[in-house]
Amino acid sequence: MTSIEAIPATTRAAVTREFSMVADVTDYPLKQPSDLAPGECILKLECTGVCHTDLHFMNGEWRIFPRLPSVGGHEGVGRVVAIGAHSKGGVVKLGDRVGTKYVIESCLQCEMCRRGFEQNCADRVISGYHVDGTFAQYMVAYLDHLIPIPDELPSVEAAPILCAGVTVYNILKQLTDTPPGSWVVVHGAGGGLGHLGVQYAKAFGYRVLAIDSGADKRDLCISVGADKFLDFKDSTDLIADIKASTDPLGAHAALITTHAGAAYVQAGFYVRAHGTVMCLGAAQEVSGLPMALIIDQGIKYIASQTGGRQAVYEALALAAQGKVRCHVVERPLEEINSVLEDMYKGRLAGRAVITF
Repeated sequence: MTSIEAIPATTRAAVTREFSMVADVTDYPLKQPSDLAPGECILKLECTGVCHTDLHFMNGEWRIFPRLPSVGGHEGVGRVVAIGAHSKGGVVKLGDRVGTKYVIESCLQCEMCRRGFEQNCADRVISGYHVDGTFAQYMVAYLDHLIPIPDELPSVEAAPILCAGVTVYNILKQLTDTPPGSWVVVHGAGGGLGHLGVQYAKAFGYRVLAIDSGADKRDLCISVGADKFLDFKDSTDLIADIKASTDPLGAHAALITTHAGAAYVQAGFYVRAHGTVMCLGAAQEVSGLPMALIIDQGIKYIASQTGGRQAVYEALALAAQGKVRCHVVERPLEEINSVLEDMYKGRLAGRAVITF
């Protein structure tokens, strides 16, 4: 075991004790350096992003349920302050500034891991679900899945790239038959995933129609490069308005970051023949998809769950080059419950980041 500072017995953390939108901010037991297994380490976090997935887990809204009590979060940036004894040497050393992500550990040997899809590893370990996550000043992480943070990126801007950023980047990479200059519609464009989706789409050379509601989100979308903005609450015929704003034949692709099932249905009507609908927003059920139209027009629905380690490196590199910048709302850990409420009610423009 090696460490560079005294590690406390407890850490300040936001603890989920029952399935609800309310966390208990309290002192929470912390594994000690002498108890770390080989390959484990302790991070002292500087900040963590707050993802809508965290809210789903806390509320018990999905068919998989985290254990209770637990500490949520999976977009953390901090320093390695302790490493378990007998750990193999690697890229990450004591004192390094690193990021930890949604899949905090995987086997690295199965087909999915070998192909770079460790998020689909049957033995994956999810931060804030299988193990305690980033809503704490100190946490246990795994050396082989830590991501070095480029020097050019402030920690608060890097944290959301570890999930929101890589998620939109990874699925946009799959538009291999969609040439630069094509229209991409981003639903939920003023949110954490959405405003990063606008920027990564622009980095790929696409024109972007941003869909959201409210002046704050309109201003954010335009400021990060959206070519046009459409407020869905002001529209009486959203499908027609989208076609009028992009091309009469329809948009080339749609990036759905909202959890509203209606967005998936609408996209089936406004993307053009052989267009692509990218599915990220976690709608539990979607009914009303026009399957006859989708088949007739050859429309592709593709889905992606976050991204593997290489995709994270690539997404961070674009941010470090200044081509993508996360709009961050910084809040202290003690205000995490108000952050969660703002997220739930759709009041946040950009990404909330908790700082320690």
